[in-house]
Amino acid sequence: MRNALVPTAFVSLLLAAGCGDNASPGPTATATTAAAGASTDGSQSSALTPEQLGALGAQIKKQPNDADRLLSQSGLTEQSFAAAVRKVSEDPAAARRYTASFKSAS
Repeated sequence: MRNALVPTAFVSLLLAAGCGDNASPGPTATATTAAAGASTDGSQSSALTPEQLGALGAQIKKQPNDADRLLSQSGLTEQSFAAAVRKVSEDPAAARRYTASFKSAS
């Protein structure tokens, strides 16, 4: 499960960054789900910058067996990390910052 989380989050960011300029008339199911997930998570996930999330994602990719420890050091769970990444993916500029940080930390 941990091994699938980071690549999935990364792909989600790339897709969101590519589609970020398309305007939609209303919220999509994904945006609604992300907003619902973000509201139930702790405040720590919203306090991390896209750069910090990107660096954390890269660390998890390098050390997947230590994912739980790395997340807990940042005050996150798998679910709150995924929600924070989804929230970042909603903003194209933040998604680019996340991606740049992920790549530089990899």
